[in-house]
Amino acid sequence: MFDYSTLCTQCIQFIEKFSQLIMGPKKKKPKLTKAEKAKLKQLEEERRLREEEEARIQAEREEQERLERQRKQEILDRLEAMDLERRAGELEELRSVLEKNHTAVIQHKNDVAAKSKWEKYMQCSDIPDPAVQQDINTFISLWRDNPNCNIPSVLQQCNVALQLIEELEELLRKAVSLKEFLMYQESLLHLQEMVYSKIVDMTAEILKGASANIDTETGNMQAVIKDGNLTMCLWANLMRNHRFKCLNFEEVGMGFELTKQLAASNITVRILHTRYDHLSTLSRMTHMTLPSFKSPTTVQEVPPEQEEAMEDQEEVLEEDADAQQQETVEDEETPAQESETAKNSESYMSRSSNPHPDDGDSMIQTQIEKLAADPIPSPLDESTEDANGDRHVVDLIQYTPLGGVFYYELFQLPPQAHLVKGWEIQMHSDTGLETFEYTIEKPSPTEEEDATSPLVGLSVTLPDTVIFLETPQVGRWAAAEKQWRTDGISDFSHNEEEAKISFKMESFYPFVLMQQTYANFPFQSWELRPLGQDTALFTINGALMDVNITIKGNQCMLQSERVVGLASLFEQWMSGPDLQQAMLKAGINVFVNEHTDKFVNTCDKDPRTEHIAYEQMSLFASVCAFSWSKWNAQCGAEHVIMKGCEYQGPDRVPDDLWSLYLLGTQRFQKLEITEASEVFSTDHHPDSEFHSTFIHMLKDNVSTEGLSRSRESSFLFVDTVQSMLCATRPLTFC
Repeated sequence: MFDYSTLCTQCIQFIEKFSQLIMGPKKKKPKLTKAEKAKLKQLEEERRLREEEEARIQAEREEQERLERQRKQEILDRLEAMDLERRAGELEELRSVLEKNHTAVIQHKNDVAAKSKWEKYMQCSDIPDPAVQQDINTFISLWRDNPNCNIPSVLQQCNVALQLIEELEELLRKAVSLKEFLMYQESLLHLQEMVYSKIVDMTAEILKGASANIDTETGNMQAVIKDGNLTMCLWANLMRNHRFKCLNFEEVGMGFELTKQLAASNITVRILHTRYDHLSTLSRMTHMTLPSFKSPTTVQEVPPEQEEAMEDQEEVLEEDADAQQQETVEDEETPAQESETAKNSESYMSRSSNPHPDDGDSMIQTQIEKLAADPIPSPLDESTEDANGDRHVVDLIQYTPLGGVFYYELFQLPPQAHLVKGWEIQMHSDTGLETFEYTIEKPSPTEEEDATSPLVGLSVTLPDTVIFLETPQVGRWAAAEKQWRTDGISDFSHNEEEAKISFKMESFYPFVLMQQTYANFPFQSWELRPLGQDTALFTINGALMDVNITIKGNQCMLQSERVVGLASLFEQWMSGPDLQQAMLKAGINVFVNEHTDKFVNTCDKDPRTEHIAYEQMSLFASVCAFSWSKWNAQCGAEHVIMKGCEYQGPDRVPDDLWSLYLLGTQRFQKLEITEASEVFSTDHHPDSEFHSTFIHMLKDNVSTEGLSRSRESSFLFVDTVQSMLCATRPLTFC
């Protein structure tokens, strides 16, 4: 039998012999001398000792790190124990201060409202009370039946109606029931219709005498009527010269261009610029959803003017008040943790430390959701696109019309008077001023267009009451849809040096100039710096424009080094809400509403934590400066980080004075890192302690004099600062 193992062994031996023949005999390693052996042994011993030393050092380092961690943990435990021990006292002290200030603010506002109401009553004015529908209806009826079309009289009555419209918009914002809301809305729309109707009647009366006011150079009539709320340019085509192309009203910076067809027609052109915008209000009301009035309203939020409404409304209001009171009692019996709405609307301190829920819930509430609201409820997002997916409809949330409305209108020229044997004869018409219909018949693909463009042109100087942060966009009014649209507009040009725009339209439409509502977002930086007792400077560096607001007591003043003009807005003291509305109308928007986060990238923050920061910053606004921090975007939604330090004066805060503070709902601490640190860390500053409120954290870092100034802060100043912070929300939108 064949032995495979023997064969394999022989093969291996053969391979080894063959390899020796090829490689040659193995070289023997030289023997080491005694000196070389001793050196190798010494090197081995040194290596062993070195490894032992490294191991010992590593062990010592690890032990030191363990001891350091243990020491830090002991410090943290001690600080947390101290914080827990004094937590109840700090929360109670904060709650007491906030409630005291809030009570004083409400009392002051009620006193001011009562005084204003009494002064208005003592004036015995003929102007009706907008809260009483019967008075408004009487005013409208008497005005409608008044045949007087005298220019000064009409303009005076229009100004009275505009004042009532503004008051009705304010009542709409504060309506406490659906019935009230609908009543104010109806009165508002009727007044707006009457204002436009009376201006049309005044126009018709002027045009009846067009032949008596002929311009000697052109043979046509042209006139400009101007007051504080409107500018009207009229042109009557008496010559009907087909060579006529355009006319510019140089004194008001407006002009128009006509086609040959219109130049030979019996027409009159009117360009009416109203500094108010009733069409956008109409659009919002048409496409909005009715507001809900289920949530209870605090007594302090109801304006005193509504307490004496019409007699037939009193019983309804009392029933609403009783129902609201019953809902309030039911809400108080429900735990705060079960109400998501309460989480976002009440401050953390008022819920966690207030032993009197009846008082706290009504006294301390966030203003973030209430401030920076539109004059009326906003339309639905779906209103920006019709059933056919039409994207030419203007979204009045994303875009804001500015500078009022320009009515570019074409009317038939009324019959002119004739002199016959010393008698003036004029045809009387019951139809009033009639619109001249002008539409473009678009040529078919096989037809060639006329060399003369059928479009009508227009040029206007940008209103000096508005700041356009970017090139304005034009929206035309679609009367059937009651919406602004961007189609049908062509050949747009913008002359920045002359602040003038020109474009063409397919027909005669009212139009507005618009810019993006949130063009100045997000903020690049912000700072709140005290200038003295109850005086502070709030600076916001926006995406396109910087804003400086000086706050003194309950008054605010807007300042800017860049803008020239707008004397009614800049360098003028006014209340916070009035300044906010004035800035929005002027196109300077740094205020947040419920839609802002849909169009702006935000630094997501918990509304409770954010509001806690604002209400406590305002308490020390006379003592400490606060500013933005780059680390605020890295600390999570449940915390906010800002810079702060004790400071006072108009100059810039030195960088070495700033400290970083971490704010949450449960704990406030001073951080060890600085704005110049390379890595983010939440380690607390070694020389600081933990606190349950921000004001107690600040007390550890301000002087005795600073503490004294903080205690002397006026409640009106504190409320104004807090309202401005809540309206702009710099911790989220920077």
